[in-house]
Amino acid sequence: MVTESNDNELRKLIFERDKVIVKFTAENCPVCKVMEPKYKLLSKEPNYSEITFLRMSANENPVSSKEVKLKGTPFFATYRKGTLADCGIAATEEELREMLQRLLQIN
Repeated sequence: MVTESNDNELRKLIFERDKVIVKFTAENCPVCKVMEPKYKLLSKEPNYSEITFLRMSANENPVSSKEVKLKGTPFFATYRKGTLADCGIAATEEELREMLQRLLQIN
């Protein structure tokens, strides 16, 4: 399941949950629209059950966007126990799976 979030909620969730991934999106981003169903499907896969999946508007959440040095969308950021672990643009399901696997491997 993917949960809509914002700057304030994100601060709370990254400390409450061990592993979090955030998808930053923009209204005018065609790749964001293509990646949306893939992101939702990944969030339901048993392999990723220990990861909390969030979605945030890049334009409406400037604090988080700045923190991860957002360079475009769809931009993904992973957090482990409140600390930014990885971030970058992922335009394919394979790139996103690689990011999720790296997050799972962090102890």
